[in-house]
Amino acid sequence: MALTAIPFGSPAAEAMNSCRLLFAVVGVSVAIPAFAQQEPPAADIAAQVRLQGHPCDGAVSARKDTKYSWPDEPLWILNCTNATYRVRLVPDMAARIERLQ
Repeated sequence: MALTAIPFGSPAAEAMNSCRLLFAVVGVSVAIPAFAQQEPPAADIAAQVRLQGHPCDGAVSARKDTKYSWPDEPLWILNCTNATYRVRLVPDMAARIERLQ
């Protein structure tokens, strides 16, 4: 079977362009939720800690404690310049915060 060129502006060419557009839209739709589930940086966790009344002068680092994290409730160890906290982020609720010695 020989391949033939599809003339520009023909219904077949327009169908191919529509398919390309569809694949592009689907690709973006799949990528957006993946970006939304990125881990929050230390500054965001520190802001939550401060909102709940704990002192955190400057966020130095935050690392996820994978051993004690749950699928929907990650546990973070937040290092501030003046304190260290264990922070469990709970969706749509206040975070559970424990100051570490």
